[in-house]
Amino acid sequence: MEVNESSGGYFILMGFSDQPQLELIFSLFVSVFYTITLMGNMTIIILSFLDSRLLTPMYFFLRNLSFLDICFTTSIVPQMLMNIWGHNKRISYIGCLVQYSVALALGSTECMLLAVMAVDRYVAVCWPLRYTTIMHPLLCHLLAAASWFSGFVNSLLQSSLAMVLPLCGHCQVDHFLCELLVIIKLSCVDTRSMDSKMFIARLIILAIPVSIILTSYACIAWVVAKIRSAEGQRKAFGTCASHLMVVSLFYGTIMSLYLQPKSNYSQGQVKVLALIYTIIAPTLNPLIYTLRNKDINRAIKKVMGKDQT
Repeated sequence: MEVNESSGGYFILMGFSDQPQLELIFSLFVSVFYTITLMGNMTIIILSFLDSRLLTPMYFFLRNLSFLDICFTTSIVPQMLMNIWGHNKRISYIGCLVQYSVALALGSTECMLLAVMAVDRYVAVCWPLRYTTIMHPLLCHLLAAASWFSGFVNSLLQSSLAMVLPLCGHCQVDHFLCELLVIIKLSCVDTRSMDSKMFIARLIILAIPVSIILTSYACIAWVVAKIRSAEGQRKAFGTCASHLMVVSLFYGTIMSLYLQPKSNYSQGQVKVLALIYTIIAPTLNPLIYTLRNKDINRAIKKVMGKDQT
């Protein structure tokens, strides 16, 4: 991305500076959610290593998701808080490039990882007797690696397209983070062709995992419908409920944010959607997975010395 001399090699993240009276409340809100994100996801990672009953494919992928959420929020929140607390709201060009490239890579990785987790739930419900054979550790590692690889490749492709755009001295970013589509808006050239290419890239990175998720859960629903006992249906659905909640929150937000015309939203609404996607969702993920998860709760009790089994 070409940055003219008039831009000074930096961007100014405006954030919520148009409502300075809310910045302190907003910073406290973000700080609390970030702390919960770190503690919740770190707890899941540590417990999954300490308790042998959590050394299963499901918790292997959940551990990847937790690590992913920690990295994702950390790529955004510290810089955001520095801008809110300080008078200098600048971020260097390189810092901005790194932030939107890493955030895009991690967000894309989560898209694919949630699809892999849906496949894992499909095998667990539809092929329970062959689950451990099919979801072999080698296959699990390959699927996780493929998710990370595809996410970073998508980021590399989209970020490289944006790097060649001249910004012509524009440096004010009406957002609380360096977000690729917002940076592209600062360009002083016609970006319609590039917008189309990036939309196709976003569509692919969303359509493939969504198709996998819908297909997996259609098969799961078909199998669950054949279970005659209500208790059996509840048990089968219970193994998928947490993942469904996380998928609904994540995909509902990003599809609203990235697949609809920006004219449908004000910039304030875009910021709120981005806030849900980048701050709130990573905080809720560990809570969703732990509140009703007997294995996690049992592992917590074991670590605390309250479980004698």
